[in-house]
Amino acid sequence: MKFLVVDDSPTMRRIVLNALKSFGWTENLEAADGQEGLTVLSENKVDFVITDWNMPVMTGLELTRAIRSDANLKHLPILMVTTRGLKSDIIEALKARVNNYVVKPFTPPVLKEKIEMILTALKK
Repeated sequence: MKFLVVDDSPTMRRIVLNALKSFGWTENLEAADGQEGLTVLSENKVDFVITDWNMPVMTGLELTRAIRSDANLKHLPILMVTTRGLKSDIIEALKARVNNYVVKPFTPPVLKEKIEMILTALKK
């Protein structure tokens, strides 16, 4: 399974990528904003997107909407990882059709749990 991690913070990308590797998911790509993320998606086969919300150029919410409106990408699972924890933010992200939502800071077990919840739901 290949993940795309989209976050403007190199440190946060490294944390998520290291967590994914510790779970056995070693084929991963990264992007610094939503626009770069779309470019990576157009050039690579990706199975799962983990994106931040607050980024320059193109936000994670805009990225989610772009993925959901693209016939070739709309099936991709998307996990939003963000500092935005207000109920209204979570509702907005869910309306954009993210599969799940994690509020920073988080622990690697929480990240793994959310990914596995999404994968389990998609198998049904």
